[in-house]
Amino acid sequence: MVNLPQQFISMNNARLSVVLATFNEENNLGDCLDSIKDIAQEIIIVDGSSRDNTVTIAKKYSAKVLVTDNHPIFHINKQKAIDMAQYEWILQLDADERVSKDLAEEIKKITLMSDDALESYQKALPKRSLFLRHQEILEKRDNKIGKTDGQYAAFFIPRLNYFLGKYLRFGGVYPDGVIRLIRKGKAYLPCKDVHEQMEVDGRVGWLQNDLYHIDSPTFARYLQRNNRYIDLIAQELQEDAKNNSVAVQFDYMVTKPVSWFFLTLIRHKGILDGYQGVVFSFFSALRFPRAYTRYKKKLQ
Repeated sequence: MVNLPQQFISMNNARLSVVLATFNEENNLGDCLDSIKDIAQEIIIVDGSSRDNTVTIAKKYSAKVLVTDNHPIFHINKQKAIDMAQYEWILQLDADERVSKDLAEEIKKITLMSDDALESYQKALPKRSLFLRHQEILEKRDNKIGKTDGQYAAFFIPRLNYFLGKYLRFGGVYPDGVIRLIRKGKAYLPCKDVHEQMEVDGRVGWLQNDLYHIDSPTFARYLQRNNRYIDLIAQELQEDAKNNSVAVQFDYMVTKPVSWFFLTLIRHKGILDGYQGVVFSFFSALRFPRAYTRYKKKLQ
């Protein structure tokens, strides 16, 4: 943890809203809320009409719950939860994520820091170079994130993804930065695409402690989540008639999966994660031909 002189710490008590969008998360929600209950001044949950005990569990933590529709683009409900938050700082989480004690302490310190302190903190991050390289990759895909000056308005949190009994650290998976800590009114989700980046009106920084993502503890869970993304990719392909061509078909059936598999397994050293790394690279590569196959079936 980077330590800062007392003069860099605000004497005002920052207050934190923790927000989630949920759907059938009774097996995850309790552990998630346990991890933040000591730092949250309010918990807000927008639930997509769960058919299990998700809402009952949420209310045990005195959460404010809004039950609504379960949209295919789940960012819609995430943004609803963000809009409901009343405090200056908002921590947006998924139910299968866990905030460690070190991350919780870091979040508390960040929300109390002055702008000068936040700048000093960013320059002193031990993994700063790794984080900035990752951010560059994201910005090549999503365009510039945030502004280069002014007030810090949002923070990426590095995320460790749990896959078949192991947290993946290679294969291009880590640090898997996600913008999760934001100032109220300074960041939002466009709600147009499942892979979209948060729009930020201000500077973007990083926290240094990892967010634990219990993404795929079993292979069945992985396939369930992966199927949802494949359906969304197939839906996106339908939006342009040009995708029904030999060139695009070859790209999705051959070029993309082969290049992705070797990129993640060899160049990004996914093989160092053991058999979990190999399985992850293989099945993440298969999403391209699987999505294109579903797209073609919808055209029939």
